[in-house]
Amino acid sequence: MTFNHFIRLLKENIPWIILFPLVTAGAVYLFTRNEQKEYTSKATVYTGLASGYSIQSVNKTGTTDYATISNAFDNLLITLNSTETKRQIGLRLLEQHIMLQRPDSLILSEAGFNRLQEMIPSTFRQKLLADLDSTGLFPKLKALAVAETANPIKTLVSNPYSYYSAEGIDKKLKANRKNSSDMIDLEYESDDRGVTRQMLVFAIQVLNERYISLKSVDANPVIDYYKGRSQEARNKLEEIESKLREFNVKHQLVNFAEESKNTAFSRDGFAKEYTTELMRNRALKAGMDALQKRMGQQGNLLVINDDLLQKQTELLFAETEVVSAQSSGQSNGQVSTLQAKADIIKEEMKEISRRYYAAGNSPESIPQDKLVDDWLAKVIDYEESNARLDVYKKRLSEFQSKISEFSPLGTDLHQLQRELDVAEKEYLALTSSLNQAQIYRKDVVDEDLLKIVDSPNYPMMPKPSKRLLLVVVGFAVGFFIALLMTVVRFLLDSRLDSPENAEVKIGKPVTLAFPVVKKLTINSKESRAAMSTFEQLTNAINIEVLQSKSHIPNPLIAVLSMRSKQGKTWVANGLARVYAETGQNVAYFYPQSTQKEEAFEENGVYFFPYSVRADFMNVSDLTGLLENGTSFATSPYHKIILELPPLVSSPLPLYLFNKCHVSLLIVDSNSIWGRKEKQLMEQYNKISLGASLIILNRVEKEYIDAPTVKEAEQISTKPELLLKPQRTSPSPFNA
Repeated sequence: MTFNHFIRLLKENIPWIILFPLVTAGAVYLFTRNEQKEYTSKATVYTGLASGYSIQSVNKTGTTDYATISNAFDNLLITLNSTETKRQIGLRLLEQHIMLQRPDSLILSEAGFNRLQEMIPSTFRQKLLADLDSTGLFPKLKALAVAETANPIKTLVSNPYSYYSAEGIDKKLKANRKNSSDMIDLEYESDDRGVTRQMLVFAIQVLNERYISLKSVDANPVIDYYKGRSQEARNKLEEIESKLREFNVKHQLVNFAEESKNTAFSRDGFAKEYTTELMRNRALKAGMDALQKRMGQQGNLLVINDDLLQKQTELLFAETEVVSAQSSGQSNGQVSTLQAKADIIKEEMKEISRRYYAAGNSPESIPQDKLVDDWLAKVIDYEESNARLDVYKKRLSEFQSKISEFSPLGTDLHQLQRELDVAEKEYLALTSSLNQAQIYRKDVVDEDLLKIVDSPNYPMMPKPSKRLLLVVVGFAVGFFIALLMTVVRFLLDSRLDSPENAEVKIGKPVTLAFPVVKKLTINSKESRAAMSTFEQLTNAINIEVLQSKSHIPNPLIAVLSMRSKQGKTWVANGLARVYAETGQNVAYFYPQSTQKEEAFEENGVYFFPYSVRADFMNVSDLTGLLENGTSFATSPYHKIILELPPLVSSPLPLYLFNKCHVSLLIVDSNSIWGRKEKQLMEQYNKISLGASLIILNRVEKEYIDAPTVKEAEQISTKPELLLKPQRTSPSPFNA
């Protein structure tokens, strides 16, 4: 199929292409004559999900998480679009409408009020309104909406065309986030102004309640979990603190670290003092021994003096008490008393020494009293040193015992303190998580999530009517369908149509193409093209006759077609008339249509009808076609035209056909070239020994070239000759 063919199909179907869209547009206009007016209400709410400040905002740090924000908006919109949310919105609206005693244009119009009264009987309505508590009518409506038995409320909320059904609300309630802001735009349309506005009011209310409820339910298990864990951690912490307290009481510990440190420090200090005192004691002992040697025998008498020895012993005990008091941290008064007692003993020892050594000198001529004083001083210091050494030894022993006692306590105390630290950290972490969960719930519950920026408006004007748009759409749809049908016909059209397409399907070149001739006049393009084509056909036949090897002296021209109604009779008649016009005698054999037909002559054309007998395929000459054995002489005729019956319905006289100088295969451009035609064409090509010319008949004028009127006037074939009666007056329209 070519583009020209498509354009021709469009031209052929122009009435349908125009009529069908008009019909569809008219149908739409008719069906929309009772179109209801629609009203739209809009509202804008602020969510605070992206940039809002809340209790949780205090602990938030870092950059904004846009994925989390987007997820929060998705959750909010999904909650609004859920069936349960829309079911609650519808029940809230129904509750408000049932409570009405009379129509209120701000809530429900008179038409809507009357429809509701029809749907809910008065007796049923009175039962609903009876015994209402603080919760209102909503719980009753909710129970009736899901009841197993049929009731007016269930019918209303189940009707998809009702104001109160989730399905009806879903079709008309729209919600979208406004760009990248915290705002959400809500829109609802209805045929009732009051319903349009009230629907958005309840939508915002129910969405806020449901979203807060979902968020609270989400937080409650977390809070319960952390409460339990926090209490467990607190009990464990108190248990470990009790163990630590019992441990300190048992071992009389106030601050183990400080006590250990002080004990070690004191021990080191006492050890250092002990070493110093021991060195001093050794020095005093050496000095005392040296003075005893100088004093000689007198010194020895002094030593053995009982009073002096007794006082020396008392001094030792007194000094020991002083050192003990100082080391044990007793008060200054007690230390002073003990020191005074020691000083008295020292003076008594000096007095005893002076009585025994009042005069005399030492062997080295040193005054004896001087030696005695020095010796006595050494003795007193020595005894004091001994006393201090005893105390140091005792204290060092006590320190060693205490350190030995502290060594195992340190490990146990460190383990208890480590358990206490772990329990305390666990408790603090769980308490922090509990606080976060409680803050989250408080942040959600204490305030409404949605803040109304633009309240739902009460629509004053209806939406522009869509009737004109629907009519235009109907016209466009009709036009599209008509055009689509034309395209489908074009794609499914398997006709030969044009010479080019015929050559592709037949597999052989088309020699000539005759147009569709409706009126044979020289002023008609189709007539001029037909006249010119007959002239060209005679030329083509003459050329093939000259080149033919047939044994018949006079040219034999076969005219045939695959099927009937292809136009071969019209072409054969016209060809015979053209030859007869030139003064030639033409014999024209054709299949008779009735038994009464006989041969006749007309305008130089001799017509010979013949019948297709059973032995038609065995006919070998023209005489065999005639009845009663009548012989046929070819010599009187310049041209012999043999019209054969359709190949699809009768056999072909092979022997006679092979004697033809040229054969003309007539094909109608509107015919379909199918599988049967291809098979017959293959047979035709095998048996055709002479020249074969393909003639395409009834071609549209787009595919033909016609001479001008002046050129046509010079053609010898006149159009009126093609209209003269031939045989049984065949019409040029008859195929």
